Amino acid sequence: MNSIYHHIRVMPLTGVLGAEIEGADLTMPLPDPVFEEIEQAFTDHSVLVFRDQDMSIEDQKRFTRRFGEFGFEPYVDTMKEHPEVIEVLKEASESGMLNFGGNWHSDWSFQEAPPRATILHAKEIPPFGGDTCFASMYLAYDTLSDGMKAMLEGLNVMHSARRPYGVGNKLFGKFNRAMKIHNTEEAHAELAHPAVRTVPESGRKALFVNPVYSIRFENMSERESRPLLEFLHAHATRIELTCRVRWAPGTLTMWDNRCVQHNAMNDYDGYRRLLHRTTVRGERPWLEGRAPGGSGEREPALAQSAG
Repeated sequence: MNSIYHHIRVMPLTGVLGAEIEGADLTMPLPDPVFEEIEQAFTDHSVLVFRDQDMSIEDQKRFTRRFGEFGFEPYVDTMKEHPEVIEVLKEASESGMLNFGGNWHSDWSFQEAPPRATILHAKEIPPFGGDTCFASMYLAYDTLSDGMKAMLEGLNVMHSARRPYGVGNKLFGKFNRAMKIHNTEEAHAELAHPAVRTVPESGRKALFVNPVYSIRFENMSERESRPLLEFLHAHATRIELTCRVRWAPGTLTMWDNRCVQHNAMNDYDGYRRLLHRTTVRGERPWLEGRAPGGSGEREPALAQSAG
């Protein structure tokens, strides 16, 4: 696959997804031929890792904007001078507490137009631990039986932010944690997305459920939905469908949020971990040949993010 790249070096992390990229300086505006190859690598590998990038926040914002508009960031305070940026922070003093992103999920899947991509730049990293694991939802779909595929392609899933961000939820523990989390009534809203979606750039189908935000199947109760959702969650995150990224200061990792789930490991109590996060706005999830609420042809269309 490297033969198609002339300006960057693409080194796969595993045989299923992920690649490290060399030959791109993200602290500078990227020439179009270099950026086009990065876009191709993103389509090919879903997770890209760039090492030793001494980037400012403005550098990260410029790189993010090359992929599209910024996404909308609900329920978590962003940086005051940079409303597009979340400081993903766990202080050394926050021992025994949950970390932000510490469960398998797809970012903001409860939005009408969930992010196309998430981009994280590492600023302070513990001497061990804090890796991020990624799972391919392309392969999660591909490795299902034909019967299961056919059934899921006719179903919608209700997504909601209520589990982590709903009123009365104390999931994130102490009020004085480093990241400011907001629990609101708005988080209890539900929105339907297809259980299987098409990713426009690749044309491939990806399973689109996750254990944090996928509440139930449309027109079914949570109790009725639970056995199938639990099967899909376990199936989608099998180790053979994953890769793992070990961070270092200056590492930038980006992933296609439409066809990848991720899980931030929480195994570094007593150490500070800080990364800057931006997202790229995506399109409303769609499945080729099927409308969200029924049958019929449908073209991908952008929609305003819920929030």
